[in-house]
Amino acid sequence: MTKETDASMIDHDDLEDTPGPEGQLSLKLVATPKDTNLHGDISAGWVVSQMEQAAELAAARLAKGRTATVALTSMDFLCPVRLGSLVQVHSQLLETGTSSMKINIEVWILPPNEKDPNSLYKVTEATFVMVALDDKGRIRTLPSN
Repeated sequence: MTKETDASMIDHDDLEDTPGPEGQLSLKLVATPKDTNLHGDISAGWVVSQMEQAAELAAARLAKGRTATVALTSMDFLCPVRLGSLVQVHSQLLETGTSSMKINIEVWILPPNEKDPNSLYKVTEATFVMVALDDKGRIRTLPSN
């Protein structure tokens, strides 16, 4: 195929001028002074904690019960989270196995003092692997529905 053929096959209506969050909004919160580290910055650990909470919420709904995080992909932080930012955590189920679920988690922020409520900035994303657990903490099969 030539480049012209490749370009003609693209559905330009599917292309976004401004990328945005994918998946379901799972958490929405404001970064407060209690969320800062010793230097007054919102720490990466706090962001990861919010991401894991969103993954747990999504996985528990699907598993109809207790779940645990067993892995997550590497992460790059694209921009800082400033104090007062509105933090939005989105989740999207990617696949399921017998007892496991892969859930993509994205974090987007609306910085403080941002005038345009649609000016979201992507902070990071990662795929969390979650497993369903029974009451004794052992891996169990996901429910069929």
